This record gives sequence, structure tokens and C-alpha cells, in this order.
Amino acid sequence: MDGPADDTDPSPRRAPVTLRTIAELAGVHVTTVSRVLAPPAQAVRTSSPETAQRIREIAADLGYRPDPHGRALRTNRSHLVGVLVPRLADLVLATVYEGVEDAAGRAGYSTFVTNSQDDVARRADRTDMLLARRVDGVVLGDAPVDGSSLGLLVERGVPYALVSRRAPGHPSVTCDDLAGGRLAAEHLLALGHRDVAVVAGEPYTSTGLDRTGGFLAAFAEAGHPVPDHRVRRSGFDVRGGREAAEALLSTGPLPTAVFAVNDFAAIGVMGAVRDRGLTPGREVSVVGFNDVPLAAELPVALTTVRSPMHEMGRRGFALLLAQIEGRPWSSELLDPELVARASTGPAQR
Repeated sequence: MDGPADDTDPSPRRAPVTLRTIAELAGVHVTTVSRVLAPPAQAVRTSSPETAQRIREIAADLGYRPDPHGRALRTNRSHLVGVLVPRLADLVLATVYEGVEDAAGRAGYSTFVTNSQDDVARRADRTDMLLARRVDGVVLGDAPVDGSSLGLLVERGVPYALVSRRAPGHPSVTCDDLAGGRLAAEHLLALGHRDVAVVAGEPYTSTGLDRTGGFLAAFAEAGHPVPDHRVRRSGFDVRGGREAAEALLSTGPLPTAVFAVNDFAAIGVMGAVRDRGLTPGREVSVVGFNDVPLAAELPVALTTVRSPMHEMGRRGFALLLAQIEGRPWSSELLDPELVARASTGPAQR
């Protein structure tokens, strides 16, 4: 026969540690504990640093972890931020997101990211999903330059910030892409290039439009306007850059240089140049944009315009947080920097 039932749990669960538990052990009011253990962005300095230190030590000893649901009920905030990007597989966007996540964590916020694939219907669906999760705000890396995707956020009064791409009249943190396009042009002009081509990116993005616009303006001002047939729109990936370059290289005389508005498109351009038996940096110079880590490690290291990708994400979250907390804010343009490498050299023709 079976013996008598044993009601003893060999591994009893510990009751969750609460703010009141910590307050009783520290000999202070529970509100004092709440202020001390609040996330950095909401923390309030107590009158006694010694008291604050004692509270933190007790909380650490007990393994205290804050309850985000309880905090949301108390503050009417979820401390959750949604991030919408075209595709997280893109290293540029992944780096921007790391900056967002880093800044959010330091401020006591959690983030989650979703991809729109730059598709209008998918973008609208993903925006609805973010709002259904009661996010405090949204960081967007995929807004079209006309701002057409932002109507729902504006209508509902949800704080948002654009990163990487801008849209006039909307809060954003971006690289100064116009200035970056000019840097690329000035570099090639200084090397004697006059007959150049541009792989211009997607026409609905501020990155493609501004980088191309800055480049074309600098060449026009120098007395060497780039004809329309030397400008080709493309995707921002290697395949898009290769296809655009193949079309540019097969029409009329070879350009002495090609500017691509994205490093991965520039890698595709270099592939097309090599396929014609030419060497990037000798017969055809190539310039990219962003300075992803791969750019310096290619067999022919890529000359590019460096954009502060991680900082862009960090400041993008700061811009969003200022709106969430009702503080003054303004959009920002971050400075680009030209990084000259082996893929550019003096014009040979």
C-alpha cells in the first residue's frame, strides 16, 4: 500500500520580493523605496545617499526584480517602445536599432522590433500591432519621405521619432545626407573625375534623394553636371547595386567613377566593375555610404561616407523620450565623414 501523503514541497517557492518587503527591512516608507529603485530616467534623488545605498543593497540581496505590469498601472505607461524598420537583416538598420535598444535600456524602457519590408500594407499592419501592445512611443526607420505612413500615429497622438530617414515636418534624427553626398562628390572632383554615375537608391526614401541630391549639386556647381542617363535608381542591397551598375556600364563610354548611396549597393557596383575585367579604384572608382564594418575588409577596401549609425539610434530614442515626458525637443542632423580607401583613385581617362 502507498504510504501517507507528504504535503511537504521539497523545493518551496519563495514569495515574490515586493517594495514593501524592502521598505520594512530598510526601515523606510515604501514610497522612498519606489523612488530609489525607479529606472534612471524616472529616479528621484533621496535626501540621504546612505539610505539609497542601503535600499539598493537589500534589493540586490533579495533578488528584487521590478514588476513592469504593476509599474504600468501606477504610471499609466508601459515603458515599452516599438521599433519599425524595413528589414533587420540590413546591417545599417541593425546597428541603428542597437543604439535605440542601448539608450532605451539605460532609461528603463524595453524595446521590440518588427519589419515592414518597405511594403505599404505591411507597414500599416505592423503599426497597428505596435499600438495594440500599448507602446509608449514608436521609433521608425522606414518612413517614406512624404510622411504618408505616419497618419495613424499623428491621429492617435502617439509619440514617434524617425531615424535614418526623415520626412519634412516630423521629428527625426538622421545623418546629414545632403552634406554626405557633397563629401563624396568633392572627393571625386579632387581626384579629377568629371564623367561620373550615381546608383541613387529608392526614390521614396530621404536617404536616396538627399545623398543623390547633394552629390549632383556639388558636381553641377563645379561646372560638371551629371546627365540624367548617368543616374540609376536601385534597391539598397548588393543585387540592386549590381543591376544598376551593369546598366550604367553598358550605356555609352564607361564613367570614371560611380557613387552608390549605400555600401551594399556599392559592393554590387564593385562586382559589376570586376565582371568587366576592371579593377575598382583604377579604371573605375567607387564610393559608398554608411561605412559598415565590411567596407574596410573587402579585397579592395571601399571608400565611403561614414554615418553615425549607432549614435543615430541612441539620439533617436532620446528624441522620442523627450516627447513621452513632455520635454522640449528638436530634430537633429548628425555630421557625416568621408573615409578614403583603395576603391577610389585619380581619374584615368
